[in-house]
Amino acid sequence: MKTHKLYPKLALTALFVVGGRSAAHAQYYELAQQIPNLISPALSGSMNYKGYVELTGTLGIGNDRANFVGISTSQGFQYSSWFFMGAGIGVDLVTSSLSTGRMDYGLPDYNYGYPPSMNKTKAMIPIFSDFRFTLGNPANLGFYIDIKAGATWLVGSSYLQLNNGALSNSAKFLLRPSIGFRVPTNKNNLKQAFNIGVTYQLITADNSWGYWSNNYGPTLSSLGASVSYEW
Repeated sequence: MKTHKLYPKLALTALFVVGGRSAAHAQYYELAQQIPNLISPALSGSMNYKGYVELTGTLGIGNDRANFVGISTSQGFQYSSWFFMGAGIGVDLVTSSLSTGRMDYGLPDYNYGYPPSMNKTKAMIPIFSDFRFTLGNPANLGFYIDIKAGATWLVGSSYLQLNNGALSNSAKFLLRPSIGFRVPTNKNNLKQAFNIGVTYQLITADNSWGYWSNNYGPTLSSLGASVSYEW
C-alpha cells in the first residue's frame, strides 16, 4: 500500500479514537454532575424515604425468662404502597425473671470458667434489617406485618443471669415479628400514622455460660406489644 494513501486512513482512525475518548469523558463528567441530583431526593424525602420510631415491651416465656422494654428506630424506603425495607438500631432494658432463691445461692462451687460477673438487669443494643408489609388503603385503617431480623449485644462486660446460666455479651441472633393495625393521623400526609400491634421476640445464642455446662446455648422468647409512629 502506498504511504500517501495510508495517511488519510490513519488520520480518520485517530479522529474516531479521540472523538470516542472525548465522548466517554463527557459521559463520565455528566454522570459525576448527576450524582448530587441522585442523592438529594433520598435526603430530602422525595425518593419515598420513610422512618419509624417504635416502643416495645415483652414478657419472657419458657425456662430462661427475661422481660424487655425498648425503643428503636428504622430508616429506609417505601418501595411500593405495601412494602417497606430498611435498617434500624435500638436500645433495650432487659430484666431476667429468676426462680425464687436463685440469686441468694450464688455460683455453685463445683463448676469452672465462671463469667466475670452477673447481673439481673442489663442493657442490650439490637441492630437489624426491617421488612414491613402493609395491607389496605393508606387513607384508612389498615393492617401490617413487620419482621425485624439481626443481632443484639449486652452492654458492658458483665453477663445477664438466667435460671440455667448466664447470657454472655457476645453477639446474639435476634428475630422480632409483629402484626397489628395501622392508623393514619394526617389526611393531608398519608405517610404519617400510628401502628399498634402484638410482638414476639426470639434471641438465641450458643456461646454463653451454664450452671451445668460451659457449652450453654440459651433461647430467650418473649411476647408483648409495640406502638410505633411512621412518617
